[in-house]
Amino acid sequence: MMNLAFSYLPLILLITLMVKKNPMPSSKALPLSALVAYIVVLLVFKQDAKLVNANVISGALLALTPLSIIAGAIFLFKCMEITGALAILRKSLDGVSENPVAQLMIVGWAFMFLIEGASGFGTPAAIAAPILYSLGFPALRVALFCLVLNTIPVTFGAMGTPVWFGLSLLQLPQESVREIAQQAALINTIAAPIIVILALRLVVSDTADIKKNLLFILLSTCACTLPYLGLSYFGVEFPSLLGGLIGLIITLLLAKYKIGIEAVNRPTADRPTAIEQPSSNTVPLKTLIKAAFPLWGTVLLLVLTRLPELGLKALLQATEPALHISLGFLGTFHISTSLVASLTDILNTAVTWKHSVLYIPSIIPFAVTGSVTLWLFRQQAEPNTLKTAGQQTLSRMRTPFFAMLGALIFVNMMMLGESSGQNSAAVAQIGHHLAQITGANWTFFAPLLGALGSFFSGSATISNLTFAGIQTTIAEQLSLPLTTILALQSVGAAMGNMVCINNIVAVTAILGLQNRDGDILKSTSLILAVFAFVAGGMGVLLVWVGVGG
Repeated sequence: MMNLAFSYLPLILLITLMVKKNPMPSSKALPLSALVAYIVVLLVFKQDAKLVNANVISGALLALTPLSIIAGAIFLFKCMEITGALAILRKSLDGVSENPVAQLMIVGWAFMFLIEGASGFGTPAAIAAPILYSLGFPALRVALFCLVLNTIPVTFGAMGTPVWFGLSLLQLPQESVREIAQQAALINTIAAPIIVILALRLVVSDTADIKKNLLFILLSTCACTLPYLGLSYFGVEFPSLLGGLIGLIITLLLAKYKIGIEAVNRPTADRPTAIEQPSSNTVPLKTLIKAAFPLWGTVLLLVLTRLPELGLKALLQATEPALHISLGFLGTFHISTSLVASLTDILNTAVTWKHSVLYIPSIIPFAVTGSVTLWLFRQQAEPNTLKTAGQQTLSRMRTPFFAMLGALIFVNMMMLGESSGQNSAAVAQIGHHLAQITGANWTFFAPLLGALGSFFSGSATISNLTFAGIQTTIAEQLSLPLTTILALQSVGAAMGNMVCINNIVAVTAILGLQNRDGDILKSTSLILAVFAFVAGGMGVLLVWVGVGG
């Protein structure tokens, strides 16, 4: 019982610090919570000191992944802003539709859906959020909107990784994996209209404006989710990618021909001066293609480097041949010809760290497309644009640095495994406790365990790797259909993206928001509760009608 109480302590402390009346900035709350988790793991759970400290080092190094993604996204946005490409895109989007609801659905729903299917890693919000902000939408509302909607496609994520890899430790037969995918897609498809409308409500001030455009909203939502559902019957790799592509094309056509759209008022921006809107919306096709290069170039590079059949994915992740350098007790550092850096045997333990410099969405595609954009617009841009973009990127990175450092160490402490076979990881103890108190009603609450995993780790894949085994044990103990429970785990892991501290820190850093993490967490938690209620209800219904096994 004492171990369970101490398992909850760092989590309760973190939430309290971030959502209290005068919230503590995440750059302070996360390192402090990580310190408390470190003390708990070391002194209460009595984990081996070497193992604990090795995980601290690993966590600090893991922070390079989200930090490099944030830096890359900010750099790309700054390049688009400095060159004027962003202004041209804004003008063009107004040419498709000046309706803010349509713009929100095009960029924040369909386009993000597509990007999630191509990349994952938090890339969708990193690209979509600054575009929506440049259109004049308030930064805080944009952050909330993007976090909430970057959930539905996350169940399959980048090329189905959360499913085929996230559930791989269970060694399920292919038929079971297909059933899990189909049920998860069905649950998300039913939940999607509700979640989309709730997300729009965060940005659009007047509910009446949403009602006026409800037909368009529902058509755009279904344009992504129905192909997504259909594709789930054929595999797990393409539902999000192709669902997003089909949905984006249909949404653009719906907006262009004003199907289901009525005029609404744009919300007031929460900044000193609103971005000046161009007077004419006509953009020559050649100019538009050039200005849109940062977007289509990014998507193209993501797809090229993610499709296994093309060979680039394996090349960018190759760990051999490599240079091996002994760092003494710190471990052995490896750097491959593909720039895959790793540190093994940290503090003479089995703890390792790996960072694929060229595969993580940072240098490729963000830095590459940003630099090419500067070159394409070299005649129109001011001198030293590369230096300016780099300086502005670095200035934005100061805030998230300590937050991410604390977040990843916190995650490693909370997920640190067993010591001498006696103490489970804190996060596993919390999961088992939640299952015990819900008992036979577990089906309804199963998505929350998946969400808890994503809240800690920032990854649906890691949530599935961590909790799929626990979900399987619970399903067997309570005689519940395994595929349905694992489908709910997958849906929960995706919905947890909206409350994940890593994601919140990332999107606020990209938008330049200061000390709003707690406000965002409170708002997204409410929508998470609705999502979990709908998903849990669907799970109960699926069990009742006898779906799953």
